[in-house]
Amino acid sequence: MTTFDRRDLLKGAGAAALATGLGTPALAQAAGKVVVGTWGGDYARLLTKNIEDPILKPKGMEVVQDQAGDAPRRAKMVAERRLPRGTVDIQGLSAANMYEMNEAGVIETLDYSKIPNAKNLLPTMKYPYGIGHIYSGNVVIYNPKIISPAPTGFKDWLDPKHGNKIGFIDIQYQSIMIAASMAATGGKDMNDLDKAKEILMAVKKAGARVYPTNEAFAAAMKNEEIGISAIWKARVVQWQNAGIPCEAVSPVEGIPAYVSGFVIQKNAPNKDNAYAYMNAMLEKAPQEAFAVDMGYNGTVTGLTVAPDLQKRIGFTPEEEKQLRDLDYGFLAKNDSAMKEWWDKVFKA
Repeated sequence: MTTFDRRDLLKGAGAAALATGLGTPALAQAAGKVVVGTWGGDYARLLTKNIEDPILKPKGMEVVQDQAGDAPRRAKMVAERRLPRGTVDIQGLSAANMYEMNEAGVIETLDYSKIPNAKNLLPTMKYPYGIGHIYSGNVVIYNPKIISPAPTGFKDWLDPKHGNKIGFIDIQYQSIMIAASMAATGGKDMNDLDKAKEILMAVKKAGARVYPTNEAFAAAMKNEEIGISAIWKARVVQWQNAGIPCEAVSPVEGIPAYVSGFVIQKNAPNKDNAYAYMNAMLEKAPQEAFAVDMGYNGTVTGLTVAPDLQKRIGFTPEEEKQLRDLDYGFLAKNDSAMKEWWDKVFKA
């Protein structure tokens, strides 16, 4: 059950009493509205299935999703920062983009007393300006029928010998450039953009393909148009569940961590409900459901995940030591230049 601020409960009780006296349903007055900025596709659907429908809507909260890629949503956050009231309350972003938006001064420093379930958060998932919702790691994905021998890491993925069997996902340009840097430096450097660009241009010349979305890439893997790439391990699990022939390999160069989380806009019009949404996503049931439905690791303690599933979505103790947090400051500073090169040079 979601925990609300005591004042919200008192206001809700007062509204309920008034509504009952007027002969109208109390539920209509209960919790108000929250606007959630999120990616579309599976993630948006699972937010509705695991958080909004079972926890928030029964309390009378109207949840509206503002679905778009993170780049246009971040641009809108910055564009709206001078407004007294923005158009979105809570935004789903990667850890790198949470950092960037905090540096831009558009998100709230969290009051953790308003998120009771945060007491269960893993320490690494608790940021001053946001919370981690789910996490995974970037691994090599390949089809054993097409790629042999099995790859061992990012360098094997970015080998021009694979030609047009190499695939990229357009929206993953940051993680692709990080992986290319690690491939070029044997895992010593995640931020060597010059070496990353050299490797990527070589595979582009060899015929590597770029797909606009995760879903388009999955279709290409399924019909064996491509056979090797890199993606979050959680995605590999999802696609295996969907019957797509693919395996995951933890790269020898190191495993870049991916954290998907949420922040509250400074000018959120429904800030209390944004906190309620954050609290709901940290409940045990939706955290466990995301592990089953999406293949991501939960960010709170005390979860019950089937051992066979945990083996597929998690990492061995040795691999855990290989998980590498990203350099969020570097990415915030260089993201625009990385995106410009990706769009105007690599994809040209």
